[in-house]
Amino acid sequence: MKNIRNLVMAGLSILAVPVLAADFDGSKLLLCATQAALDCSRGDDCASGLPEEIGAPTFMRIDLAKKAVIGPHTTSDILLQDKSDKQLLLQGREAGFGWTIVVDQQSGELTATLANRNGAYVLYGACTVL
Repeated sequence: MKNIRNLVMAGLSILAVPVLAADFDGSKLLLCATQAALDCSRGDDCASGLPEEIGAPTFMRIDLAKKAVIGPHTTSDILLQDKSDKQLLLQGREAGFGWTIVVDQQSGELTATLANRNGAYVLYGACTVL
């Protein structure tokens, strides 16, 4: 039984290598999952919680070819995109908020902010290549 478990673990680690080495430069469609959120109002401390508690999508796709961030209910145009050696930076606007999404090109880790005159939301998550 122990040998079977070791074989399965070895197989899973081999499968994980292409994902870990994936290129998150925006040349491929990305699927991103949000995992944690901060809700920051002007003059108050930030409250932490789950993305769905603030109305953020659990999953979204980033499609640079179509210049869009695609959620389960809305699609938001990417108005600015910038790629450096280490990160992919995207900006846009939706529903009275300006947003910024940053994806680490090595790890696929994601940080997103949505801000308006009353406060800001910060989302943390990770992306994978589709």
